[in-house]
Amino acid sequence: MLQELNFPKFEYRFKSTENKVSIFDVIRKKFIILQPEEWVRQHCVHYLMNVKNYPKSLINVEKELNLNGLKKRYDIVIFNPDGSIFLIVECKAHSITINQNTFDQIAQYNMVLNAQYLMVTNGLNHYYCEMDMANEQYAFLMDIPDYTLN
Repeated sequence: MLQELNFPKFEYRFKSTENKVSIFDVIRKKFIILQPEEWVRQHCVHYLMNVKNYPKSLINVEKELNLNGLKKRYDIVIFNPDGSIFLIVECKAHSITINQNTFDQIAQYNMVLNAQYLMVTNGLNHYYCEMDMANEQYAFLMDIPDYTLN
């Protein structure tokens, strides 16, 4: 039984092979083994596309970045049409409590990526921040903006 999350329901495709269940990722266009964090990530992707109206073409999932010589992977990035980064999303399994360490992790990623907005979610609780790069601060928001063409 999959954990009910604090996201709208979406249509998903499952596949079962060798006693492992996979879920189809519309961004990566392939089945991904269904772990608790992947369940949250897939809900978040569908939320960003179907509720916030971000185009699939501007969404990137699970890509590697180089952070002070260490290879890390971000969960979800949304690009602006000009290629700059609009939003970074850090997804955690529903059983993981979001705390200062989670924010520190996404803040470190953002030192490389320079996103305007950050989102952290465990599928149950969602936190949103807008970055103020000039003052090296962030402000918590009630939500992230919907997609609009500027």
